[in-house]
Amino acid sequence: MNAKWSALALVVTLAACSSKGQVRDDTFPDPARAYPAGGTYVNLDNLRQYAPGMSKPQLQSLLGTPHFNEGLWGVREWNYLFNFRGSVGAAPIQCQFQVHFGDGGMSTGQSWKPESCAALLQPAPAPPPPAAAVPVAETPLRISADALFAFDSATLADAGKARLSEVVRNLGQRVNEVNLVVVGYTDRIGSDAYNLGLSQRRAASVRDYLVQQGIPAGAIRAEGRGSTGALVECEDSSGNELVACLAPNRRVEISGIGGG
Repeated sequence: MNAKWSALALVVTLAACSSKGQVRDDTFPDPARAYPAGGTYVNLDNLRQYAPGMSKPQLQSLLGTPHFNEGLWGVREWNYLFNFRGSVGAAPIQCQFQVHFGDGGMSTGQSWKPESCAALLQPAPAPPPPAAAVPVAETPLRISADALFAFDSATLADAGKARLSEVVRNLGQRVNEVNLVVVGYTDRIGSDAYNLGLSQRRAASVRDYLVQQGIPAGAIRAEGRGSTGALVECEDSSGNELVACLAPNRRVEISGIGGG
């Protein structure tokens, strides 16, 4: 009786291990037996190319020989001990990778120990898109120079100061966040050189007043463009009629204010 049971136990043991070296899917060899000792650093691009259906020669070309002395023939599992490094200087992560083979010697699947190592093959998530910039009004705030200055003057009138104070009040808490460009324009009456200088002085006057009202000086740039960028031409006018007709060209434009 004892001999009978001993023989039965031997049959069970051989069936579990198999003469072909097959092991159960949930078993992995002792990492201390790996050769080379400690495993290898695997090329992730190569590892990501693995898929069931590969032959042993294909797998060996891709990942190298298995690390636990498995042979080519009659072997149902190949075992690897791989190291991964998340970033420069970080301690490596060690994972066991097991490939399963069917009767035809073609790979049928794989296992990881620990299972969390499978996530290492996932590509890094794409960086989030940059935050959308706060849109700036395409049309600048346009203020008639006649509402800001006396004719042929670069000194702000009281009405002009009141208009600019209203602009600053409308900014509210954004007063320290804006980035403004103040551009002065004149009409075509007079020489180009004179008109350019007048437009520059007017833009500077507006900038200086806005700074006095609390907008940071570094957040405002002022420039003059003389009689360029005309909005109207008034070819058939002259005298006082021409001065009145050209009024739209005499203006100050403030870009970045956030309103038209």
